[in-house]
Amino acid sequence: MKKSNTLLLLLLLIFAPSLEAQYGYGSPYGGRYGRQRSTLPQAQSPPKKAEPKTADELVDAQMPKIVEDLELDPFEEAVVRTTLVKYVQQRIELQILELEPQKMKEELEKIQRDQDAELKAGLPEEKYNSYIELQERGLKARKKKKKKKKKKDKS
Repeated sequence: MKKSNTLLLLLLLIFAPSLEAQYGYGSPYGGRYGRQRSTLPQAQSPPKKAEPKTADELVDAQMPKIVEDLELDPFEEAVVRTTLVKYVQQRIELQILELEPQKMKEELEKIQRDQDAELKAGLPEEKYNSYIELQERGLKARKKKKKKKKKKDKS
């Protein structure tokens, strides 16, 4: 009887690792037996930065308000759209260059002058004046919002 118990014990010790590997006995979280899991966190791809909008996308976002406020006909709308796309693209390219502040300011003023001259040539005078007023109202509204935020931050 002693020989059969010893033989059984010996067989059990020899075949036990293969049974564990074959059937996955052991802790589900790794360790010596069972399915092995890595304790290292999985590498995640970094969040993608939002792609900057193109000149067309920026102008398309503004066009409905401009058309509505200025009551533009299709020809005038096309003139305004192409002019704005052209000069917004120039501004984007200027930002990419990252010039020194004084040079950047000069170039932006030059682009604004050229844009205004082209719009003045392509639109009737009253619609051009309405466009200028619309731009000034937009700038004033932005400045007021910034001031309000600064006041809230200080208090």
